[in-house]
Amino acid sequence: MSIIDLIANTPLFKRLSKTQHENLAKICIKRSYKRGQIIFREGRPANGFYIVASGRIKIFKVSSQGKEQILGIFGAGEVFGEVAVFSGNCFPANAMAIEDSHIIFVPRGEFISIIKEDPTLGLNMLAVLSSRLRKFTVLIENLSLKEVGSRLAAYILYLKEQKDAEKFKLDVTKTQLASLLGTIPETLSRTLSKMNKQGLIKIEGSQIEILDQEGLQKLAKGN
Repeated sequence: MSIIDLIANTPLFKRLSKTQHENLAKICIKRSYKRGQIIFREGRPANGFYIVASGRIKIFKVSSQGKEQILGIFGAGEVFGEVAVFSGNCFPANAMAIEDSHIIFVPRGEFISIIKEDPTLGLNMLAVLSSRLRKFTVLIENLSLKEVGSRLAAYILYLKEQKDAEKFKLDVTKTQLASLLGTIPETLSRTLSKMNKQGLIKIEGSQIEILDQEGLQKLAKGN
């Protein structure tokens, strides 16, 4: 997929015109990262944002005790690090490739120049940022107030919505999913097994099939 096609299919820029896509493509830089390679670290100057062309990236923070908390996992067509465009400060978390990945880097300075000439870009980006903020608000609520079963049920329902399917494959390891949900792999495995026995889901390896959506929704709400 060309850079222009990738930009055109990215939710952040999907509604823009062909000319706008072409202007953006001119400032984009292709980069490749091996699995386990750090893309940026928390506290480093935020000099731009990224679009995933292929592979997967995790955004995470590490506590002073060394515990990792995954904030999000991004795949093809998704954008990360975009807050840097508006804040101009430092990256608030770390980013690492969890598999070999091809990424498009969008430099902040050049992008700001384009926004000044075409404010439509900025307005579109603000809408996506607002959506991302709501997502993190829900994440914080889940981690602080809900039990592991409720967090997992909410995440499975989120995946159903994202993939638009009743049956799908978990595209992260159990260790990564446990970190994302603020628990440990052993607890996650027990919770998945319990939900399977309750008839809420059916598990076959990394495949999950939703059998009782209403039951999952009640569990996600803590009922």
